[in-house]
Amino acid sequence: MARQLDEQIVGRYPVGQRLRVLDVGMGQGTQALRLARAGHQVTGLERDSTMVAAARQALSAEPEGIRERMRIIEGDGRDTGVHFLPGSFDVVLCHGVLMYVEEPDPLLAGLARMLAPGGLLSLLVRNGDALAMRPGLAGDWTGALGAFDTTAYRNRLGLDVRADRLSTLTATLAGIGAPLQAWYGVRVFTDTAADDTETPADVEALLACEERAGRTDPYRGVAALLHLCGVRG
Repeated sequence: MARQLDEQIVGRYPVGQRLRVLDVGMGQGTQALRLARAGHQVTGLERDSTMVAAARQALSAEPEGIRERMRIIEGDGRDTGVHFLPGSFDVVLCHGVLMYVEEPDPLLAGLARMLAPGGLLSLLVRNGDALAMRPGLAGDWTGALGAFDTTAYRNRLGLDVRADRLSTLTATLAGIGAPLQAWYGVRVFTDTAADDTETPADVEALLACEERAGRTDPYRGVAALLHLCGVRG
């Protein structure tokens, strides 16, 4: 997904331009720190105090120049208008957040308002068109049958959450003024791998396969996650 995001950034902005990035629901700050290391000015917004503490600890270990380029705010992604002025960012990330939001449209509209004209909105969501894949590949036929006609599912943390369909999000992005420009699949082949699986020796070949599948039909349509990139008009 990081490679996909970089592809969109490089294709939209001059090389070397320092971008203003907002990472909403940044978790422990993996993407935020990566972009700060690349020279961008990054703001991370996260409501979970444990994650905020982890992100701050990770940031404290970085060189001073990177620490100066990144700030962390504890707050809810639905309250971006409280913290920032409209049009304040060139890139807004919202990765792995929508599945926990019962009504995502207000959140998405708020994120779009944060974008400067031509700004990039990057979403990572659970693929509601492929919920039967994981139980089906695991041989859970009852679970697979029940997944065809719903966007609700139980994640690996045991939480009841929701998925998003590509067609629905495409319409939503158009409606909030940040129409879809590109989309990718994420975890096409690796979704059934255990989270604690050791990194394989041929990890570069694995990543090459995932990257190719994530941009190729029909494979990307059955990915566990969808990476959608909209652009503010």
